[in-house]
Amino acid sequence: MKEINWQEFEQVELRAGTIVEVNDFPEARHPAWKLLIDFGESIGTRKSSAQITNLYSKEELLGKQVIAVINFPRKQIGPFMSECLVTGFTGEDGAVVLAVPDKQVTNGLKIS
Repeated sequence: MKEINWQEFEQVELRAGTIVEVNDFPEARHPAWKLLIDFGESIGTRKSSAQITNLYSKEELLGKQVIAVINFPRKQIGPFMSECLVTGFTGEDGAVVLAVPDKQVTNGLKIS
């Protein structure tokens, strides 16, 4: 494991956001959802795709707060342009469990 210093960590924009829209992503190679995430007034909404269909339904995701990296370059995923990376933990079975705040926080807050 490579160590990083505090200044390097501060460069990663890990922000809290609320999922406000969930759509099917039938063109994805692996089952995934298209997400629209609200990061608050100063950042706005960002799109992401997430391969979390095996653990999370559309209904369960709506209104859920997540932690996402918002300063990666945009990434083309098939016909979809992802604007942030939703974080999670991949288990031995390949299923991703979302990294989420355990209490509600203001959208856009940076992890510290």
